[in-house]
Amino acid sequence: MGHARTGEAVGENMIHDGLRPVFRSWAVVACLLFVPSLGRAADPMPSWNEGAAKKAIVEFVESVTRVGGPGFVAAADRVATFDNDGTLWAEQPAYFQLAFAADRMRKISDMHPEWRERPIFKAAIAGDLGPALEGTIRDRLELVGASHAGLTSEAYTAMVKDWLATARHPRFDRPYTELVYQPMLELLAYLRANGFKTYIVSGGGAEFMRAWAERVYGIPPEQVVGSTIKVKYEERDGQPVLIRLAEVELIDDRAGKAEGIHRAIGKRPIAAFGNSDGDYEMLRWTTAGRGSRLGLIVHHTDAAREWAYDRKSRVGRLDRALDEATRRGWILADMKDDWNVIFPFQAR
Repeated sequence: MGHARTGEAVGENMIHDGLRPVFRSWAVVACLLFVPSLGRAADPMPSWNEGAAKKAIVEFVESVTRVGGPGFVAAADRVATFDNDGTLWAEQPAYFQLAFAADRMRKISDMHPEWRERPIFKAAIAGDLGPALEGTIRDRLELVGASHAGLTSEAYTAMVKDWLATARHPRFDRPYTELVYQPMLELLAYLRANGFKTYIVSGGGAEFMRAWAERVYGIPPEQVVGSTIKVKYEERDGQPVLIRLAEVELIDDRAGKAEGIHRAIGKRPIAAFGNSDGDYEMLRWTTAGRGSRLGLIVHHTDAAREWAYDRKSRVGRLDRALDEATRRGWILADMKDDWNVIFPFQAR
């Protein structure tokens, strides 16, 4: 891992990329109360315990922003990518977008008798997401695509927002958007305050995340890279619209993450954050570049406050990346030991 210098021109970039949209998010506003530039406290990441993980993050940021230092990285090249499920918000007992799709399928299943011929679809309609979780990401994306096929992009976005406003997590009985990680909200704000541009790069659906990512994370729609469903241009009632089709276009997972970064961002990140083997290639691609690099894996080790899982989990399986983290120089952020708070509602 390299080191670098303090950012010269964060002014306009910070306002445009970070603070303006961030103030619309109650969760990110909460974490911004700790950002030193606002004069609230000396520690930009108070939900991180003092330890090797926090120390490595701070040293990396100080190095890449230190003008004249050997690890300096120009603000234009300070790109950081974040997986979403299991990295920025929870992913147990099932991916939240999958729960959203299954809810929709149950409501309209009578209109689609053909779904009963597909075991994964049939099980989801019956309330069992097990077969989908045990299948491939393509299986899950096909379920997601089928559940909202025929909707305009605007109608789909409205449906996502409506669902998130009313749906509750089965364990915590809270809105899904409250199941975001307070330490990661602080990390996002800390990076942006130091001239970084933050992106989501996730196997989840891009349109699903774009409906709420700016409000919750301060990440605007154009900085969300995810799996996509094909859309088709049409005119309805004299108006141009984009219609969602029941076909997978891009799977932004594993090698697809590195490919998606190249396609959508156009430059190699200098920092990448994930939690599973699905993030392995993104971490490899990021940290294999020249100069200052940072790779971090969120390791779910806290069954009391969240969940404890890695190698054998059907959600967010962490095996190969866990084995190679030390050799690759990636930080393992132990949720139980490194985070004194996990969710904002658990804050002291």
